[in-house]
Amino acid sequence: MSKNSIFVQIAAYRDPELVPTLDSLFQNAEFPDNLTVCIAWQHSTEDKWDDLGKYKKDKRVKILDIPYTETNGACWARNLIQQEYDNEKYTLQLDSHHRFVKDWDVKLIKMYNNLQESGHKKPLLTTYATAYDPTNINIKDNAEVWGMKFDRFTPEGVVFFLPYTIEDTRKPLPARFYSAHFAFTTGKHAEEVQHDPSFYFHGEEITLAVRSFTHGYDLFHPNEIIAYHEYTRTGRTKHWDDDTTWVEKNTHTHNRVRQLLGVDGEVCSPCNEKHFGVYGLGKERTLQDYEEYSGIRFSDRAIRQSCLNNETPTLGKKDELYHPKFSHILNLHGNQFQYNDYSFCAIIFEDEKKKELWRKDITHLNQLIKNKDNFNIPVESNTKKPTNIIVWAHSASKGWAERLDISI
Repeated sequence: MSKNSIFVQIAAYRDPELVPTLDSLFQNAEFPDNLTVCIAWQHSTEDKWDDLGKYKKDKRVKILDIPYTETNGACWARNLIQQEYDNEKYTLQLDSHHRFVKDWDVKLIKMYNNLQESGHKKPLLTTYATAYDPTNINIKDNAEVWGMKFDRFTPEGVVFFLPYTIEDTRKPLPARFYSAHFAFTTGKHAEEVQHDPSFYFHGEEITLAVRSFTHGYDLFHPNEIIAYHEYTRTGRTKHWDDDTTWVEKNTHTHNRVRQLLGVDGEVCSPCNEKHFGVYGLGKERTLQDYEEYSGIRFSDRAIRQSCLNNETPTLGKKDELYHPKFSHILNLHGNQFQYNDYSFCAIIFEDEKKKELWRKDITHLNQLIKNKDNFNIPVESNTKKPTNIIVWAHSASKGWAERLDISI
């Protein structure tokens, strides 16, 4: 085995982009023979295009042949892949819909080694990779380098992220979060921080961020594009399209997330810690260390301003205040809106200086006002409490229309 061997993990579900992804992976690696690619191939005989024939005899490729009716979702599949890890020096976790830059392998290894030389024992390079369109492959040399920033807590207590453009690309940037579609680190991660096979989907990434951090991994965003990712899923069957029990599975995952991270005060008791076993938190850092680093407090869904501003995360900000979740119910009436063709309605929080704190656009205003009666819109954010809420409707035919200013 090469000293720079890479264990590549790909969970694929009825994906026409799988073979093009493999082609790009091998063709653009400087040392393709250093790769061991393990694929959880969740497929249907109905999909005649889903043919891995060209790779079935390739010694660099391990195929876990899984009929789509027998799979239990992405995390279950990723866990199966991790059982195939064989002491490769590095590992790269991916989805099955990517394109890669030339010499991506040596670029990642160089980044990783530079981070180790700067004092990070276990660096982990992860990001929401820059997007590509499989129907119009036109990858630009000057495409933006993306990172990940806080978006919101979902009602179920899961933290969601958004991509953002990294402006300073001189070196890898410290990161708060983990992307399940792009993560490169020491191969031992495939043993130390394995996917919880009982997880379904939502909650996978925030728990892996915390678990990796508490196992001693330092999270970074790459400072250059290594791979591109396809986000729309257009034309692809998803697991939840085929599995009628996916809602129950996702609900189970939400419960596990709350227990593991203590969301809304759900304490991970010794019983729960024993229950999570190898899928629990690490011992090198604590959950509180991650909260201090990220600026996210799970127990009451509170967020620090530095996290909301997407400032570089760091330890040692114990004196920085958290913004507790602000919740409000807007009580409105259909008679306040005169048109019937609203394309969206902007809801904006402002502070005492009229500075925008938060905005959300809703697209179902026409439905809410059709009975010309009272209706409520619940809103919540992790900004500081606003002094004014703007409700500003936009008509498809008239443009910006009614604006309501509500003092808080």
